[in-house]
Amino acid sequence: MDHFIIAITRTCGSGATSIGRILAKNLGVELYDRNILRLASDDSGISEELFARADEDQKQSLLFRASQKVYTGGLIPPEKEDFTSNNNLFNYQAKVLRELADESSYVVIGRAADYVLRDKPDLVRVYIYASREKCIQKEMNRQKIDWKAADRFISKTDKYRRDYYRYFTGQEWENMQNYDLCINTTQMTYEQAAKAIQDFAENMLSAKQ
Repeated sequence: MDHFIIAITRTCGSGATSIGRILAKNLGVELYDRNILRLASDDSGISEELFARADEDQKQSLLFRASQKVYTGGLIPPEKEDFTSNNNLFNYQAKVLRELADESSYVVIGRAADYVLRDKPDLVRVYIYASREKCIQKEMNRQKIDWKAADRFISKTDKYRRDYYRYFTGQEWENMQNYDLCINTTQMTYEQAAKAIQDFAENMLSAKQ
């Protein structure tokens, strides 16, 4: 593949971050996740701490449940009062992702990247999920918590991701039609999942040429 962007959307506990790391390493490209906050900070001049705080504030916010602010590509200028609003911080993350897509190949996890980059011809949109039982077990092991706490954490995290996606895209996070590949990792190793995504991406993009 000469140029590609693989945008991964995932359910909590499905192993997508680990899979993304393996995939990016195998392909020799960067993986973007929370590290996109630093790049957006550099681009906007807004402190990375403010981006990180907005990320956390959004997880606690009721905003997503009541309204919608579909991303259109615009930026709020520095002289405006809401320059550092959560919406504009999302816009800067999106701006960075779009500029990176023009310059290089990469793998990105979350950030509604599948929607932000939807007009890019070399985009491959992947949705990763697993059985509830496997996701719970993964979070129990990762966080050293019991079954009930892991189940509650997954419900809260997936609800946030669902609301976040709907707020910024106007679409449903779990609608399989939004993605090119949906992969169930319940019976797969992370290495197998990464290989399956790579094979699919190569076949999909070669068919477009």
